[in-house]
Amino acid sequence: MAIQIDTLRNQVQDIAQKLGIHKYDISGSSVDETSVQVDRGEPKQVKASQRSGVTVRVWNSDGTLGITSTSDVDQAGVELALKTAYEASFFGRKEYIPDFSPQAMDPIATVLEPTVEPAAVSTLIERLIDAEKDLLSRHTAIASVPYNGLSQRDVERFYLNSAGAARADGGFYTSLYLYTKTEQEGRKPRSAGAYRVSHSLGDLDIAGCIAETAEKTLSHLDYHKVDTGKYTVVFSPEAFLDLLGAFSNLYNAQSILDNRSLSKAESLGTAIASPLLSVYDDALHTANIGASAFDGEGTPTRRISLIEQGVLSHFLHSEGTARRMGAQPTGHANLGAKVSVGPHFYHAFAANPGDQSLSLDKADNVVWIDDLQALHAGVQSLEGSFSLPFDGWLMKGGEAVSIESATVAGDFLQLLKAIVLVEAEEKLTPGGVAPKVWVEGLSITGE
Repeated sequence: MAIQIDTLRNQVQDIAQKLGIHKYDISGSSVDETSVQVDRGEPKQVKASQRSGVTVRVWNSDGTLGITSTSDVDQAGVELALKTAYEASFFGRKEYIPDFSPQAMDPIATVLEPTVEPAAVSTLIERLIDAEKDLLSRHTAIASVPYNGLSQRDVERFYLNSAGAARADGGFYTSLYLYTKTEQEGRKPRSAGAYRVSHSLGDLDIAGCIAETAEKTLSHLDYHKVDTGKYTVVFSPEAFLDLLGAFSNLYNAQSILDNRSLSKAESLGTAIASPLLSVYDDALHTANIGASAFDGEGTPTRRISLIEQGVLSHFLHSEGTARRMGAQPTGHANLGAKVSVGPHFYHAFAANPGDQSLSLDKADNVVWIDDLQALHAGVQSLEGSFSLPFDGWLMKGGEAVSIESATVAGDFLQLLKAIVLVEAEEKLTPGGVAPKVWVEGLSITGE
């Protein structure tokens, strides 16, 4: 579905005028996606989908709000949605009613997206079969690649309102993931995976994804138990951002207002982490392939400092949370049955040098965590605690020895304060960009 924002705006204006609706906004997106999976050299699943989601909000003359959603942006679909939202507005809540973002008509950044010609499904299958074959050939212990996928997605987003705001953007991107499983007599199965994303199939680092998956998998073949105790722990970029995301209530204004956060309104400006760490949410980061220039309320997205040299520096806001807390919207609103707030793309980095004597090449009795598991079950986000199984290694004299099975546990706020090094080299992950992060004194339980 190609969104012609000016045509849609004029169409909606005419329908709203006919229905006697004076205040409304519409936010939506459409996605055309093709994905393939393979199994032992044969296509396992081929999917092509075309889907759209549109949220329509209408305010009546009493100022109360009605919301509805639809997948149709043709004339009949828009008319029905506006009418339904208008009828629902008379049953809307009487307090904390959302309004238009004061920034909905501000200029937005230009997100430069290259023109991409989608690859044929046959080409996607061929590339993925080749990747699977290459991975299986790396070692006899690699018995299968049970989880794999190569997909390309064309996304369009738009926002308009009755005050004259109208904006649209979108992009095309391709992603690959590979995840192995080993089989060795008398040994437990071991697994590892990697992920890559780019605008086009031609630019996708398939070779790098294969190499990383193979290297991680083979490093886990010779595994040993780890003694229970306190360790210095090195989090991979993926693991650190997963943990950061699991405790995002720390800087989520909606969570704070709902009393479901580790922070309070007055927490801004307090030191919550080591001064070695800075964390931003940066929707427009050059590495963010799926960047959007505006949020669900039409507010421009931008680089927002969350933690600056260890100090909690900003909350993420929608229009409503910003108004209630005397702040400005930050471009993090998502429209649904209610307005929610969420991050776009993390950028964690070293704010200060830290202990430069620390290095994995020389590390001894240090646990290196590559992948955290069971985040949905092992995180108590309102208490700040976590206990999570992980894949990783015990460093012995600079040599990585795979850990058979273990969990890492601790308190997230204490973890942030116990950071002793944020490395300089950064890596792109599904959740953002980050380096390895060293933390002292975490509890590791061997099993």
